[in-house]
Amino acid sequence: MSFDYQKDEQGIVTITMDMPNRSTNVVNMEFLDSLQATVERLVEEDPKGIIITSAKKTFLAGGDIEILYRFKEPIAAFSFAEVAKGQVRRLETLGKPIVAAINGTCLGGGLELALSCHHRICVDNPKTKLGLPEVTLGLLPGGGGVTRIVRLLGLEKAFPILIEGKNMNPQKALETGIIHELSNPEDLIKKAKKWILDNPESSQPWDQKGYKIPGGNPQKLAPKLAFAPAMLQAKTWGNYPAPEAIMSAAVEGALVDFDTASRIESRYFAQVVTSKEAKNMMKAFWFQMNQISGGENRPKDIPPTEVKKVGILGSGMMGHGIAAVSAMAGMEVVMTDADEKTVEAGLANIKDILKKRDHNIIATTDYNKLKGCDLIIEAVFEDRELKGKVTEMAEKVMEITGIFASNTSTLPITSLAEKSSRPENFIGLHFFSPVHKMKLVEIIKGKKTSASTLAKAFDYVLKIGKVPIVVNDSRGFYTSRVFGTYPEEGMALLEEGQNPRAIESAGKQAGMPVGPLALMDEVSLSLLKKVRLQTQKDLGRELPKAPGDSVFELMMSMNRPGKASGAGFYEYPDKEKKYLWPELQKHFPEKNRLSQTEMMERMMFVQALETVRCLEESVVTSIADANIGSVFGWGFAPFKGGTLQFINDYGLRSFVKRAYELEKKYGARFKPPKGLVVMAEKDQAF
Repeated sequence: MSFDYQKDEQGIVTITMDMPNRSTNVVNMEFLDSLQATVERLVEEDPKGIIITSAKKTFLAGGDIEILYRFKEPIAAFSFAEVAKGQVRRLETLGKPIVAAINGTCLGGGLELALSCHHRICVDNPKTKLGLPEVTLGLLPGGGGVTRIVRLLGLEKAFPILIEGKNMNPQKALETGIIHELSNPEDLIKKAKKWILDNPESSQPWDQKGYKIPGGNPQKLAPKLAFAPAMLQAKTWGNYPAPEAIMSAAVEGALVDFDTASRIESRYFAQVVTSKEAKNMMKAFWFQMNQISGGENRPKDIPPTEVKKVGILGSGMMGHGIAAVSAMAGMEVVMTDADEKTVEAGLANIKDILKKRDHNIIATTDYNKLKGCDLIIEAVFEDRELKGKVTEMAEKVMEITGIFASNTSTLPITSLAEKSSRPENFIGLHFFSPVHKMKLVEIIKGKKTSASTLAKAFDYVLKIGKVPIVVNDSRGFYTSRVFGTYPEEGMALLEEGQNPRAIESAGKQAGMPVGPLALMDEVSLSLLKKVRLQTQKDLGRELPKAPGDSVFELMMSMNRPGKASGAGFYEYPDKEKKYLWPELQKHFPEKNRLSQTEMMERMMFVQALETVRCLEESVVTSIADANIGSVFGWGFAPFKGGTLQFINDYGLRSFVKRAYELEKKYGARFKPPKGLVVMAEKDQAF
């Protein structure tokens, strides 16, 4: 039994959810069986009131993703939703006051259960999260979330909560109207009982005579609602079925009675949970994310470690960002730079990120302050000599058992470790900008990096709330190597005479956050030039010509390296505005126009194929790391679930066939690797 049932002397029943052998409560068949048995007992015993709470640290996590992932037929998914909601609806309409005593995080199905209660009291803890994040997994809140939120708040206020899937803290939930009051943990049940005694006759607002949806029904909101689908389409490019289904379920449900609206919600739920997009997103953002956070690539025989004092070399954009997230995680931080002015500027940026939160950060030019650091991260310019110099300086004063990490995006870790006196304690930690917003950190093992160093770096990344992927040393590693193929393919298309606006639209329509030319402006051609020169110097030879090189050379010759310089593929009249440089088509006149589909495929295939090469070369060693790294590292289409899942989604045989066609037309970068061809012949998948 997943529920503990206790009735006090006042006739109030407290139902405490406590699923055995699980760290959190989830909605699965065991939960539904317990719910049905509990409702039957409540009907029989006729209590004065009901309190629903949890014995876990969280209230209720939501639907069991393993069950949802297995749904293939909409009819099965529809039946599951209807059975689950049927029991909750019986509870909601018992005619007894029901209180949700929310003792911890309450998301998805947990909030849906709470919404079925007549009164909601939540612990006043800023770490507690409430929300309906189903859309982030390609799903729809199919346990009554759409129907009840619309009736509770009205369509306009409900849309952001349902379609954006953002979580909120208890204070925000109170302001929004999702919960009714806050409590400290000790008084939670006491307050719930008091409300029941004060409200012996209770029912939901939507079950009361004369009820009207706040803000008006869809007919009243018609002028505003008319533009909503177009706005949503412009934002999602039609790639995400869930937001569209949520909007439809909400609007259609607002036109009918509660029970009909609930069935409409179930139909849309069944439609999206069986979609390819939902399967891709559940696989990546639930199963593969859990593999990574569970330490799949962390050395198993190393006990947990803890970084207490971290040193950051460099206070620029990357340095101050790393310092900020380390301080937010409760670590003592020492941030250094060459002069006081630069250090103070970095500290000012940190304060802006942290707002009014307390921190333990020392900003200094004195390397002696690094004494006692058990982790030092250098975040200086991508210059081999400079990185070597600061490594030697820092290692003289840091903790002898501490580890040293380089935040480099391209330079091989093994060669950087040559300047270290303890190469076994040297590792790569590749952060992404802006550090406080980007979730991924790429951990790079050098040839001499020890297992204990890897374990400590992995534990640090988890502690600062980031997603760690582990890769082996290689030029560009995994993320920079594959990421670069996208803007470079955009330049190749421009070089061939494709319309720049069509190129940018194809990138966004394919699911990338920005077009390839805009992305190249963000990265800057100057950085690309530095990387190429350093690579040539390291290899001792010139690099072969690459597709798009004539575009690169022209833009550099015209001093248009990117956004930071105020001129690139785009013009930047001010910080908020940009538009494509009108001269682009003069220098690269339009010819042989390709279809949007062909351009989209080229952009996506070139990334997926390079990922396969990285996998075959053991640069990246797990499918989870490859997929999650692509989505969180550079924004590869989330609805595809990552670069390797993109191939699964396309179908390996069809993908290989299409890759050969693209190779014949556009060159060797589209040639499918041998291992992929073998997998396709065997009908395998990643």
